[in-house]
Amino acid sequence: MSKDYGADQIQILEGLEAVRKRPGMYIGSTSSRGLHHLVYEIVDNAVDEALAGYCTQIDVSVNQDGSVTVIDNGRGIPVEINKKKGVSSVEVVFTILHAGGKFGGGGYKVSGGLHGVGASVVNALSNWLEVVVDLDGKSYKQRYERGRAVMPLTEIGTSDRTGSTVTFLPDDTIFEETVFDYDILKERLRETAFLTKGLKITLTDKREDQEKTKTFHYEGGIKEYVQYLNKGRTALYPEIIYCEGKKDETYVEVAIQHNDTYTESCYSFVNNIITPEGGTHFTGFKNALTKTFNAYARQMKYLKENEQPLSGEDIREGISAIISIKLPEPQFEGQTKQKLGNSEARSAVENVVSEQLTYFLEQNPAVGKLVCEKAVLAQRARDAARKARELTRRKTALDSTALPGKLADCSDKDPKNCEIFIVEGNSAGGSAKNARSRATQAILPLRGKILNVEKSRLDKVLVNAEIKAMITAFGTGIHDEFDITKLRYHKIIIMTDADVDGAHIATLMLTFLYRFMPELIKQGYVYLAQPPLYKIEKNKQVWYAYNDDELNRILLEIGRDNNNKIQRYKGLGEMDAEQLWDTTMDPEKRILHRVMIDEEKSSEIDVTFTTLMGDDVDPRREFIEANAKFVKNLDIY
Repeated sequence: MSKDYGADQIQILEGLEAVRKRPGMYIGSTSSRGLHHLVYEIVDNAVDEALAGYCTQIDVSVNQDGSVTVIDNGRGIPVEINKKKGVSSVEVVFTILHAGGKFGGGGYKVSGGLHGVGASVVNALSNWLEVVVDLDGKSYKQRYERGRAVMPLTEIGTSDRTGSTVTFLPDDTIFEETVFDYDILKERLRETAFLTKGLKITLTDKREDQEKTKTFHYEGGIKEYVQYLNKGRTALYPEIIYCEGKKDETYVEVAIQHNDTYTESCYSFVNNIITPEGGTHFTGFKNALTKTFNAYARQMKYLKENEQPLSGEDIREGISAIISIKLPEPQFEGQTKQKLGNSEARSAVENVVSEQLTYFLEQNPAVGKLVCEKAVLAQRARDAARKARELTRRKTALDSTALPGKLADCSDKDPKNCEIFIVEGNSAGGSAKNARSRATQAILPLRGKILNVEKSRLDKVLVNAEIKAMITAFGTGIHDEFDITKLRYHKIIIMTDADVDGAHIATLMLTFLYRFMPELIKQGYVYLAQPPLYKIEKNKQVWYAYNDDELNRILLEIGRDNNNKIQRYKGLGEMDAEQLWDTTMDPEKRILHRVMIDEEKSSEIDVTFTTLMGDDVDPRREFIEANAKFVKNLDIY
């Protein structure tokens, strides 16, 4: 080991060099998610102009060369010389970390770009970036390459508009991929437009054979967002309950509408930034909702004096809600901005929602009655479910008597080493039990298609034998009682036939996990196994192909002749134990697809589950018609 470790080995990374050295610290990753984050940073700067009241339109374009252009009609970045740095303010914004108009309180009252690193980080991680600023009748331009200015800010002509235009090409030496996904950008920009009432955002794809344009403009703001969330669901009442107000420097907007499902869909935002883990503003919303509806239910005799109050879960059953607040200095837990910590946000949301919801219920007693009756039914179902839940709870990880009888458990008790295969059918389950490594692989065979939890209330779900078996085997519990530390297997592998029915069964299982144990997916514990589609035999040699392309490649290598014996697997049960191990269960050879949730697209995922798994047929038909042309092979996940 080298002992030459002293002052000379301490690296000092100056300016944007630190960003290029450790990009993940600033944008999360260098994967597709980090790549698209570059666009969000520039767009968020334009949105800050809109929040300040100066910008009404943002145009985003994916250009033919793979670069992205973001144009806004805000005030334009200041161009005068910064006295401290001796260069233009534009250059300061794009080349110095933590520089911007968001710190002194004069430039922006509220801002999503809390840390002031957005523009400079995008610049640091781009092959090149060009900015054009229009203000005071003139147009100015500057170009940067890998974070360094290659020309001073230069006046290039006159202009009759104001605003900023930023074009950048991501650095292909830093990012794992540099191709922007139109649909990912579309979902984020739609959300941004919902949250910024009246702002028009246009997304254009100019790449060859991909030309398309989409405009997002919602005068109703978050009220239209709730309508979008309830697409595919039947609303309990036509009105959107809308609460708006300001307390001190915190501006509060809340939109609510209940539907006939059993799913809670609440999303919270601070200065247009989604807070997946909620925080003080979401706590204030829940407190207000619970107190106000309980008081109303007592007043209107929907709850008798001796009856238990409605829980927050009861009242939020079937709710779609957006909680959006804007405040000058949000305090987030960590750079990822997952959870809000400002104590004043709780009281602001609680006061605004309590006051305006009380007034709404007085004016709309029919709506109040519908919500209270639904909540009372939910309360009764929850009491029934509590008894069923007791049957699914495992006392300790070593208490094997509590495990379902059909489970073939593994002998290793360290969850990090253990994996469980959820297998479709007893036939495949039998092969899997014989094939498995008994030390680390558990097998839980399920009988056919499990209950569609999207259409079922909690009490019905928890008496379903297949679902009870899964909950018990996993050991974590569900919903509010979920405890990730009690998870018994760090790989939950859904193993179904490689056909349409198998995909449907896998979808039903994913729906259950997403609605009842979403943290398992968020933390990366859920996988889909990929069994082979074909077995090829020739001269006593065997090959397996997982798709048609692989089949054709193998046939090309071994020669296409009459000696080839090709078997198209119809299901896992056709494979004996040895074949199942070699192709699908052996950790050295198998193909697993990890199921992931992008927190920034959680509302879009919610809508998709409702569309595909809910009661309403029309939205599902529309989805299939719109997306059928993109399906290449239904036999492959």
